[in-house]
Amino acid sequence: MAGNFYSVRCSDCENEQTVFGKASTEVACAVCGTTLARPAGGKAEIDHEILETVESR
Repeated sequence: MAGNFYSVRCSDCENEQTVFGKASTEVACAVCGTTLARPAGGKAEIDHEILETVESR
């Protein structure tokens, strides 16, 4: 599996969540439901603050 996992902070509720960098579906915040990432033909578009790379492959 090639891709990175990122720790992302939701700008609406400050929840921190792990997101796959090549997500093929929309990823919603587990607390408030805001869209954190959208698929964009390969890499996901992450619209919120990326805190760190959790795991790099």
